[in-house]
Amino acid sequence: MPYKERDISKMYYTMGEVTTMFGVNHSLIRYYEKEFDVLQPKKNKKGNRYFTNEDIENLKIIFHLVRDKGYTIQGAKDHLKNNMGETKSQQSILTSLENLKKFLLEVRDQL
Repeated sequence: MPYKERDISKMYYTMGEVTTMFGVNHSLIRYYEKEFDVLQPKKNKKGNRYFTNEDIENLKIIFHLVRDKGYTIQGAKDHLKNNMGETKSQQSILTSLENLKKFLLEVRDQL
């Protein structure tokens, strides 16, 4: 049986990794954590935050609403409260389209 490479994904991301992913300061992530109830990172005894994949997806949704669509913080909170299921499905579609674009650009560069 041939060896199959496994896709390894992390269970938890540190605050530094999250800020690098989104290109923002630690204070903005802490502010969003305080403002949005959907963000609930785990904290250890020292107070270090560890974000799950669900927290990362929720952050992507929040950044999309606030930065791309121009929602205020209160508007984004209200939108998430009323349309969480719809917003998550739209975010998953957006993520898959971004991955497809990335793949197609790689194929174009190899030609």
